[in-house]
Amino acid sequence: MAQKAKVRRTVVFGMLGTTLDTGSGTQRWTRWRPTVALCQQEDLVVHRLELLHPPRAASMATGIQEDIAQVSPETEVRLTSLPIRDPWNLEETYGALLDHVRAHPFHPEEEDYLVHITTGTHIAQICMFLLVESRLIPGRLVQTSPGNAGKRSATGSHAIIDLDLSNYDTLAARFRQQQREGLSFLKSGIDTHNAAFNRLIERIEQVAVQSRAPLLLTGPTGAGKSQLARRIYALKKARNQVAGPFVDLNCATLRGDGAMSTLFGHVKGSFTGAVGDRPGLMRQAHGGVLFLDEIGELGADEQAMLLRALEDKRFLPVGADKEVESDFQLIAGTNRDLQLDVERGRFREDLLARINLWTFRLPALRERPEDIAPNLLFELDQASQALGTRVTMSKEAQEHFLRFATSPEGRWNGNFRDLNAAVLRMSTLANGGRMTREVVEEELERLRTQWRPAGAATAGTEDVLAEVLGPVRAAELDRFDRVQLADVVGVCRSARSLSDAGRALFAQSRAQKKSVNDADRLRKYLTRFGLTWADVSGRAGQDAD
Repeated sequence: MAQKAKVRRTVVFGMLGTTLDTGSGTQRWTRWRPTVALCQQEDLVVHRLELLHPPRAASMATGIQEDIAQVSPETEVRLTSLPIRDPWNLEETYGALLDHVRAHPFHPEEEDYLVHITTGTHIAQICMFLLVESRLIPGRLVQTSPGNAGKRSATGSHAIIDLDLSNYDTLAARFRQQQREGLSFLKSGIDTHNAAFNRLIERIEQVAVQSRAPLLLTGPTGAGKSQLARRIYALKKARNQVAGPFVDLNCATLRGDGAMSTLFGHVKGSFTGAVGDRPGLMRQAHGGVLFLDEIGELGADEQAMLLRALEDKRFLPVGADKEVESDFQLIAGTNRDLQLDVERGRFREDLLARINLWTFRLPALRERPEDIAPNLLFELDQASQALGTRVTMSKEAQEHFLRFATSPEGRWNGNFRDLNAAVLRMSTLANGGRMTREVVEEELERLRTQWRPAGAATAGTEDVLAEVLGPVRAAELDRFDRVQLADVVGVCRSARSLSDAGRALFAQSRAQKKSVNDADRLRKYLTRFGLTWADVSGRAGQDAD
């Protein structure tokens, strides 16, 4: 049997109305007092009221607390004195409310939050609006009124409302600043320049703070999917949108019977070696974020169970006869083409449809040459922390590294993993924390060797030549031409233009020529095989700089 769902509690934040909430003697019960009336609504049960008030109104707040206890005994009233001396001072009021909200332990998986904006000064109401719109308070707005003309009562009525931020241009600037802070946070504070990547991060930030639907991060190995998933979780945590933990798993590490147990847990005695209950990662992620990297490696049974867990928020642990519940947000990562895997029968089509509502492809490092410089500085800081000493690069060393890193030679097959490893090696060899050109050159030779293409007899080379020439023409080539042409194709595919590829291929011989035209030399070489730049690079219209 499924577990009975827990009743969600309604929590209201409100400012004491030092004018509207006043009242004394028995006549106060015939007077409309918004804070008391809020707790008298027949179709709104307030389980807890967080009543905020200025220090000078402590006695009045206590009176309101006592009155609410009479009309709504199920409502717990918590009084909080805020250090606001001038309630018409925007900066002071917003600062006090912001500090209180940041310190408050929100539990959105268990509680629904409302913010009462009927009481307090207009400044306080604006500040409350800002905190809800920015999701620092993960809730909605509620407004009370004494009722229509001729039908006014002490109880009145209430409405759950939404406000249009576009009507408040001045206030909207605050949210733009907060969005910029969120974008910088997702990029680890790195000042990236690639326009496409910046647009991608902007969209991810927008979706991350507005939605709990699954996110699918695609892209090559080392492009930063795992780090981005952690930053998304941290951003949502800072915005009080998740209260649970971040749980991550590389699905490629799952093997055999242990895969189901790792993900969904098991009960004692369910199989040999199950000496105790195991909750499983999905249950541990309740209220938080579950990151499944390389999700395409999951087996068919695990895919089916995951789909059920996403749709119903419940699943059956291994060997159990009772379902358990877990409400988490899924972030999935993959470097594979899951649509192709669906067509080949390796991945469930219905699961892909469920997890690709928001799909974001992270580009390879070589697709973002303008971002290598700021990422180099970031990696230097990371290496300095890891080594416990400040490491710097001379200007000459930095320029030498960046010339190589942004050229066609810089293949960055492992993306940021390659960059991180290169900087850490150079930092370790930097005497006195100062990295010289000699240290850089040693690392560049290591990278050239690491990225050197395999021999001509490899299947990869044969595939490349068959792709650009066709299998029949490729088989007719001499071994010498196969080796040379395969290397040229590899350089062209990693270069940004025909000229870039030419400079990389003729780097030595061009130094002995008085007049060089690397693009023309490469174009003529390709013509020998009936090929064009578009044929070998897959990109048209980029024959020259």
